[in-house]
Amino acid sequence: MTASTDIILVDDDANVLDACRELLEIEGFRVSAHGSVAAALAGLAADSEAVVVSDVRMPRQDGFDLIAAVQAIDREIPIVLMTGHGDIPMALRAMRDGVWDFLEKPADPVHLIETVRRARDHRRLLVENRRLRLSIAADGWEARLIGHSVPMVTLRERLKRIAGAATDILVLGETGTGKEVTARALHDFSGRKGRFVAVNCGAIPETMLESELFGHEAGAFTGAKDKRIGKIEHADGGTLFLDEIESMPLPAQVRLLRVLQERVIERLGSNDEVAVDLQVVAATKADLHQLARQGKFREDLAYRLDIARVELPALSARRGDVALLFRHFLDLAARRQGRAAPHVDAVFLADLDRRNWPGNVRELRNVAERHVLGLEELPAGGGAAGETLEARMDRVERAILVDSLAEQDGRIGATAEMLGISRKTLYLKMRKHGLGGDEEV
Repeated sequence: MTASTDIILVDDDANVLDACRELLEIEGFRVSAHGSVAAALAGLAADSEAVVVSDVRMPRQDGFDLIAAVQAIDREIPIVLMTGHGDIPMALRAMRDGVWDFLEKPADPVHLIETVRRARDHRRLLVENRRLRLSIAADGWEARLIGHSVPMVTLRERLKRIAGAATDILVLGETGTGKEVTARALHDFSGRKGRFVAVNCGAIPETMLESELFGHEAGAFTGAKDKRIGKIEHADGGTLFLDEIESMPLPAQVRLLRVLQERVIERLGSNDEVAVDLQVVAATKADLHQLARQGKFREDLAYRLDIARVELPALSARRGDVALLFRHFLDLAARRQGRAAPHVDAVFLADLDRRNWPGNVRELRNVAERHVLGLEELPAGGGAAGETLEARMDRVERAILVDSLAEQDGRIGATAEMLGISRKTLYLKMRKHGLGGDEEV
């Protein structure tokens, strides 16, 4: 088997094997023909672009042994089964396990060629997509803030413009939308050499917050035996991330305003000014200006923070990103647990896509963790009682679109080619199922 092999052909019947090999080679495919499962698997790697075409009934190891072995190497290698008429129920079960397609023997030559070509093209696109993902720098924006929905593309472009700018930044977003992830990315791409220092203003008791932020001298208050460097000074040369800024007590807000305006601090118990060079990224889920009107937040601080504003989209607004994010979190969780990532099919992903996700990306990540641990199972479809045929077909079509878009990282051209439809048709179907598609008519 060579790296350039298109088709790995497996059949214990030498006549069938030779006939299929000759047919495919005439059509320009590069074929590696084998009379056993063991021979076919030799040298098969996860980055192979090949498609496996196999008989089901074979001595020693059959088609199901082949399926298990191939999926252990790479679950996304397309497998086409060739079956006798009596094996069709068996082949249908195999398709539910992830087999690409099955053909009844003797296979119609035209159907065989078309099936193999679609599987080969699908596999090439998938491998190319993997290579593109690997080519993205490990600390690239796309790797930090994952998603191909319009809100996420817009967000990344805005972050690229302000990363490294000499201004403080206000990040707004619901719980679980990734405010700290965004702040860390801003720091890492800012070029600052200092630390990223995170402070949750809502998690520190009010009586301790000023000491935590500004530090103190020995003897500044009861129990202050030694001098302590505060978080602001600790972030000198880097980034200070103030999460839940709306929870900061008003006295601390006064002192923070001076830091933002003059870039100096005074430790508690000291009259000496200490200069600091840092960027402040404040995060909130509240409207600071509304809180200021209610007397719960300083108006001057709200305006001082709200210079470069970044608004994070809720997951419910990120059409098409749920499946992509779920696969990402599933892989991360599986690696942490030392397990293989469980298979997810189109209907499973469609069930995820229909959820409201009040906990946003954080909630989705937790679902992926539980799924890897076997603690959460979503229904694999079936439809509601009394559901019409048209409704069921729409549900399945939407599931396929969600799965295919995620598999191609949202690339419209690649997804349309994989599905064998035009870009315009794909856009129309996406619009029909509420998956975007407004970019083209």
